[in-house]
Amino acid sequence: MKPLEGIRVLDLSRILAGPLCTMWLADLGAEVIKVERPDGGDETRRWGPPFVAGESAYFLAVNRGKYGIALDLTTPTGQEILRKLVEKSDVVVHNFLPATAEKLGVTYEAVRRLNPRAVYLSILGFPPGPYREEPGFDALIQALGGLMAITGEDARPAKVGVAIVDVLTAWAGLCGVLGALLLREKTGEGMAVEATLIENSAAALVNVAQAFLLTKKEPKRLGTAHPQIVPYQAFPAADGLLMVAVGTDAQFRALCAVLGRPELADDPRFATNPARVQNRELLLPLLEEILLQRPRAFWIQELKRAGVPAGPVNSLSDLFGDPGLVGRILLEVEHPSVGRYPTLVCPVSLAWPGSPLPPPRLGEHTELVLRRLGLA
Repeated sequence: MKPLEGIRVLDLSRILAGPLCTMWLADLGAEVIKVERPDGGDETRRWGPPFVAGESAYFLAVNRGKYGIALDLTTPTGQEILRKLVEKSDVVVHNFLPATAEKLGVTYEAVRRLNPRAVYLSILGFPPGPYREEPGFDALIQALGGLMAITGEDARPAKVGVAIVDVLTAWAGLCGVLGALLLREKTGEGMAVEATLIENSAAALVNVAQAFLLTKKEPKRLGTAHPQIVPYQAFPAADGLLMVAVGTDAQFRALCAVLGRPELADDPRFATNPARVQNRELLLPLLEEILLQRPRAFWIQELKRAGVPAGPVNSLSDLFGDPGLVGRILLEVEHPSVGRYPTLVCPVSLAWPGSPLPPPRLGEHTELVLRRLGLA
């Protein structure tokens, strides 16, 4: 038995944060009904290439485990069906701007009138204030939300290679929904939960944000390096990059022994982590010069043997070719047009198998869902 069996989720969201959150709810056992516009559906259906059998990889990535219904929410019939769906759902999820939610009748007040037990998750770009009605796009939020301030090299900012703020907001939404459902068991009442992209971006800065809040000093972009631990970054070996993650002074001493430079661990400039952070410009070229002399497989083997965390900078072929790394979160899905393909499941629901229901084709389950609601 899965923890959310018997829970129905009405998914009015699109793009990434909302659909990813609701897909994870499906992996936890919820019945998820995804509502899309009849004229094209979720925008990610057209985001590609790659496309396989007309389906975009983007859409397939975040819509597994759902029943799909095509519904025009701007028509009287669409509004009637929407109200029926709200009345019969435990969770309502959307990422409409506040004005659009008001227009479509899916504000929390409107939902609560129809279903006081409903947990209501709204995903927005910004909290109440001057930016409330502005849409949130991941790359823009990475820029506004501090991630680009610390990502990249020197004066050249970079965004994270995936829409990481959307993913973080999906996690926040999942956590909020689960907490609200738990509280409902105690009170019998639903509640509104809100997750914003900008606040999740800022919260993700964790130790970097705390350092700034304490010192008011702007952090530097350090590429793969760490602002508060040295050496903790990728180094070039003779045949590729390896990551070295020295977290303690004892590990640094072991690193120096493997590199044949044990005296570095006794040098007052490098003996402690605060000293190494202060003198990173002196230390790192010394380490790099040695690491360049051997293949990375040699260094990884020797460093692991000495208790120093180290590993290759993997390509995706390396990552997904190693079942020891991701074997548990891969699921084979059978799609009616794409065929059989591997995909990723929610990494916190590994006690239960991920939902094998393939992502719906546009409007695929409209008739089925309407029949369950007792509608023509």
